[in-house]
Amino acid sequence: MSQSPSLPLSLPALIAWAADEYNDKTAIKEGDRRVSYDELAQLGCRAAAAFVAAGIEKGDRVAIWAPNMTEWIEAAIGLESVGAVLVPLNNRLQGNEAADILRRSGARILLTYTRLEKGEPLAMLASEDLPALEHRVLLRGSAERAESWDAFLDRADGVDIEVLEARLASVEPDDVADMLFTSGTTGKPKGVLCTHRQNIQVFKTWGDTVGLRSSDNYLIINPFFHTFGYKAGWLAAIIFGSTILPVMAFDKEAAMKQIEADKVTMLPGAPSLYEMLLADPARDNYDLSSLRLGVTGAASVPVKLVKDMRDVLGFETVVTAYGLTESTGVVSICRPDDDAETIATTSGRAIEGVEVKCANPETGDEVPRGSEGEIWVRGYNVMLGYFDMPEATQETITEEGWLRTGDIGVMDERGYLRITDRLKDMYIMNGENVYPAEVEKTLYGLEGVAQVAVIGVPKAPQGEVGMAFVVLKPGASLDKDAVAAYAAANLARYKVPMHVAFVDSLPLNASGKVVKPELKKLAREQGLG
Repeated sequence: MSQSPSLPLSLPALIAWAADEYNDKTAIKEGDRRVSYDELAQLGCRAAAAFVAAGIEKGDRVAIWAPNMTEWIEAAIGLESVGAVLVPLNNRLQGNEAADILRRSGARILLTYTRLEKGEPLAMLASEDLPALEHRVLLRGSAERAESWDAFLDRADGVDIEVLEARLASVEPDDVADMLFTSGTTGKPKGVLCTHRQNIQVFKTWGDTVGLRSSDNYLIINPFFHTFGYKAGWLAAIIFGSTILPVMAFDKEAAMKQIEADKVTMLPGAPSLYEMLLADPARDNYDLSSLRLGVTGAASVPVKLVKDMRDVLGFETVVTAYGLTESTGVVSICRPDDDAETIATTSGRAIEGVEVKCANPETGDEVPRGSEGEIWVRGYNVMLGYFDMPEATQETITEEGWLRTGDIGVMDERGYLRITDRLKDMYIMNGENVYPAEVEKTLYGLEGVAQVAVIGVPKAPQGEVGMAFVVLKPGASLDKDAVAAYAAANLARYKVPMHVAFVDSLPLNASGKVVKPELKKLAREQGLG
């Protein structure tokens, strides 16, 4: 099916267009349930009417804290279709972390699930002060503390069709569609604001570049709370008319079984996903020959992995990409005809219509090709700003519209980027960004800790894992297990340092800042670099 040159640039208009374009083709298949594009539009409208009945106005925030499922997509379509702002929450958060985002976003409704990684969300939030939160809704299951999704949808029956149609028509391409929270160097989460136009335009371009097709069966393992699972996931699938196959919880064997059963063609993910499949001796028990397209990134990619994805797993197309939440998820991407070494050693070149340069972070001047500089981005993909944080926005987006990514890279003569370091000290574990400042701030709360510094160290297949260097207060007695247990009790699992080293002092520069390259050297001496 060919793509219309006049693709609608608001989500409600896009869903209506997709229903006309793809009609009875399967939009979502989850277990035994199939939802056609026609039905998805109807489900989205019913959800939209329910949000209107619940008093949601244009610009109100609605949070979703749940695993990948059909109802997640229904709810997101419904709330965005009436001009509300989607606030996805990471399923690995502790209750206090989730509550902080709910408070700061002012979310009026929370849509959640019975149990997530850290426990029951409703129980985790029971003691939290959430003054703006009016409704708690379970997308599946039932609980005393929440309304069921079916009961919530029943509210739609009281909404006049003309009222609903007016609300859908009122949503403009440049209205805010979502607020995805990403931790900053201070450890305080920032709400990134992106519009309907940005989401649709960026992922139409992304899909055209990687070669997404309406015939693709798209296994979405990447979580919907992430840009990779939401925007490059089900939203891109809808733009191109692909079939969405949501994965609620990843299991290698179950994934291979589903690839065979559903003839999966599109399988994006962090490098660790493919490494796990390649290393699994049970892989030969399954027919994975349907796999066609793989998109990866988020960590360094060995050349051998790219070759093995093609030669062993059978992918026709493998590409790597680079992006951040503040760039609507995409900055640069390889092209399908790039050679394996380019795909493995670079993050591609800028997407169409976007400018990228490696700049002197002090002056903003582009550095010579082949030299390291801070990656700056300008174009339609740059966020509107951080929610309710004008100073942070001003620090991140220059007056000329350049987004300062905080990442250090090298651009070659072809315009291809190689990410070499991170100004913000961020490291990536299994595709999840981890900010040392947030982990350090948490560990300072452990009785007996005088100083702490956290770095990322390489480890396969995760990419990188955390290592904490701890200086104890005089007379204090702590062991590695105590540090790890405290971190696990206060942080999402992927933020918990895998390694802990006790040191007499931290290496400091003349201004008293920790010299993290020295810590990386210490880690290497311990065989962890």
